[in-house]
Amino acid sequence: MQPFFSIIVVCLNPGKKLLETLESIKEQTFCDYEVIVKDGLSIDGVAERVPEMFPKESFRLVIQKDQGIYDAMNQAAALARGKYVYFLNCGDRFYSEMVLLQMAEFIKASKREQQMESKVQEIPGIYYGNIFERLTGQRVASNPHMDAFGCYRNVPCHQACFYSRELLLWHPFDISYKVRADYEQFLWCFFAADGAGRVTFAYQDMIIADYEGGGFSETKENKRLSAKEHREITQKYMTPAQLFKFRAIMLLSLAPLRTWIAENERTAGIYNRMKGIVYSRKK
Repeated sequence: MQPFFSIIVVCLNPGKKLLETLESIKEQTFCDYEVIVKDGLSIDGVAERVPEMFPKESFRLVIQKDQGIYDAMNQAAALARGKYVYFLNCGDRFYSEMVLLQMAEFIKASKREQQMESKVQEIPGIYYGNIFERLTGQRVASNPHMDAFGCYRNVPCHQACFYSRELLLWHPFDISYKVRADYEQFLWCFFAADGAGRVTFAYQDMIIADYEGGGFSETKENKRLSAKEHREITQKYMTPAQLFKFRAIMLLSLAPLRTWIAENERTAGIYNRMKGIVYSRKK
């Protein structure tokens, strides 16, 4: 029988963080899921100890060489059997034991509403919420209504997103992007997928993940690479006129200063509260 969710955890020499992440899955009250741990040839031996944590029929350990985190995510997604796929990074945790139950109910309700209102065949896409950032101790809200400027400035990270399995098979993460492949995938869904507007996006105002932070994409070197990939991806999907307008808005709104405020432990709370107020007016 097809599970409702496939929960994918990719890892490489994860240590005890892998066990902590898997424990947060075991605590879920909604149990219609499978777990896939994709290990990239670790040598610490931790991954081999985890199959005993779950029933055999709902757990798979895949040990296979990959070309990085997004390639590992693609490999696991290709093996997933669930209707919806969620990537829980090693070191991250579900925010509460009710996350899967609440998201399953939300997805089912959203699909019923979409079927009643839509006059064209839409493609099930991305259902998303918010995250809790452990480094700053703050709730980070996602944009409740996506538009072109929202795609330029701020899309939800993959820890906030539940993906239709069909969507991931149709357009896997582009592994030529080392830091922003999930961003490219999101923009493809918004701008390019069989005609813009047909992939569905649905926002639920709840915290999905307790996000560890400080990882691969947040090193100084990868922040520079992230900026470069952002330029390349936005040029791929947005018009020159859009890019000129959006860059002007970011410059006039002091985007670098706002980023510093958002990432500073002392000021992040104020920033995220203000952002939450702005987003609440868009609902």
